[in-house]
Amino acid sequence: MNTNRNQHTLKLVQLGLFTAIILLMAFTPLGYIKTPGLEITLLVVPVTVGAILFGPTGGAILGGIFGLTSFIQCFGMSAFGAVLLNINPVGTFIVTVVSRILMGWLTGLSFHAFRKWSVTKGIPFAAASLAGPLLNTVLFMSTLMLFFYNTDYIQGIADALGTGNIFTFVIAFVGINGLIEAAVCFVLGTAIAKAVDVFTKRSGIQTR
Repeated sequence: MNTNRNQHTLKLVQLGLFTAIILLMAFTPLGYIKTPGLEITLLVVPVTVGAILFGPTGGAILGGIFGLTSFIQCFGMSAFGAVLLNINPVGTFIVTVVSRILMGWLTGLSFHAFRKWSVTKGIPFAAASLAGPLLNTVLFMSTLMLFFYNTDYIQGIADALGTGNIFTFVIAFVGINGLIEAAVCFVLGTAIAKAVDVFTKRSGIQTR
C-alpha cells in the first residue's frame, strides 16, 4: 500500500516537473523559434518524452498543458493566434488545445505499440519521438483546415503562397519548419527519453 502510494506521489511530482518545463519554455524564447511562417515549437519535446515515460494519460495531460499555453498566446502574444481567436474562439481552442491533447495521448499509445512489436529496445523510443512531432503537425493542420481554411484570412495566405488547393497549401504552409521540428524532437526526444528510462530503471522507479 505504501509502495503504491509512494509511486503515485512520485509520478505526480515527475508530471509536475515536466509541466514546469513546458511552462518555462512556453513563456520564454526557449519554446519557440520565430520564423516568417509557422513558428517552430520545441514544446513538442517534453510532451513527447512525457508520453513515452508516463504513457498515454501522462502524454494527454502534458499535451493539454502545451495546448493551454498555446491558447493563452492567442491573447496578444501570437499575431497568427490572435487573428484565429477573433474569427472563431471555439475553433481556436480546438486547434490549439484539443489537437495537442490528442497528440500526447496518441504518442503514448504509439510508444506502447512500438514497444510491444519491436525486437530492438531503442526503436520504440526513436519511433515515438518521431511520431510526436508528426502527430502534432498533422492534428494541428487538420483542425486548422477544418475550422479556418475557408476564411478570408487563410485564403489570403493561400493566395500569397500561390497554392490552388488545401493539400498544396498545407505543404507550403508547414514547409521546412515542420521537418526541422520533427528532426529536433526526434534527436532530443530519443536521447532524453532513453536516458531517463535507463536512470529510472536503475533507480527502481516506475514511471508507467
